[in-house]
Amino acid sequence: MFYNMGLNTCIMTTWKHCERMVAKLLGGVRTGNNGESRRDVEHPHWSIEVKHRQKLPAWIHSAMKQAETEADGRVPIVVLHEKNLKYEESYVIMRLHNFNTETKYAENDTQPHIW
Repeated sequence: MFYNMGLNTCIMTTWKHCERMVAKLLGGVRTGNNGESRRDVEHPHWSIEVKHRQKLPAWIHSAMKQAETEADGRVPIVVLHEKNLKYEESYVIMRLHNFNTETKYAENDTQPHIW
């Protein structure tokens, strides 16, 4: 199925598939789009919004590569800070497999273990 956004024509199933895969990897359920404003994935702990793009900016990939190169056994993260924004409001980017490893649930817990 196609929809038109100005000059860009997108395949709807691509972002739906992305939401399904992220939901599966994080142990959640894709909520689907019914016209309401709500999170993309239902999860007991996380409020998950999924953004799928054809291509992410090269500088984000470069920043992650730098963090991974210098990790030396640590978990690589990239912190994005906007001028005049409180530092506590910065964004943290990490690879999904690292996120899952660092926030594993114990079998009977309802909260993730953050190490």
